[in-house]
Amino acid sequence: MADFDDLMEANRAFAANFDLGGFDGKAHAGVAIVTCMDSRIDPLAMLGLHHGDAKIFRNPGGRVTPQALEALVLGAHLLGVERVLIVPHTRCAMTQHSEAELREKIGESAGVDASWQTFGVIDDQVTRLREDVQKVRSHPLIPASIKVGGFVYDVDSGLMTPVP
Repeated sequence: MADFDDLMEANRAFAANFDLGGFDGKAHAGVAIVTCMDSRIDPLAMLGLHHGDAKIFRNPGGRVTPQALEALVLGAHLLGVERVLIVPHTRCAMTQHSEAELREKIGESAGVDASWQTFGVIDDQVTRLREDVQKVRSHPLIPASIKVGGFVYDVDSGLMTPVP
């Protein structure tokens, strides 16, 4: 486990001053965020939220996958979620390559055939975002009272733009 020594040391320093315990696991601001795994995104800070305020689901491209829908259903019924923000971002790698290109790049990097793997590339980010918003709004287990919005986060300015 020596490969993780730096991170474990950082964790010990974090835990030495840990004051975030005791939360009940609910989204105290009533917010759920589906966004990309991109390290340029700080989901809580970009919305002025804090620890315990929101449920966050991250994946490549910030798409509403079956797993994201599962999380949103749980959030809506058990964890206090009243608003859902779906937030892909500018300059996303998932919008820059075709499935074939990613399969080739990954196959070369891995040294094995990756032609069977899907990566969920995004051919038209705004169209896919609108589809994802509708997917959440129309899900039979997500109450109509849940507000759902789609936004594109600009990784260069920090601003979010609503997508109607």
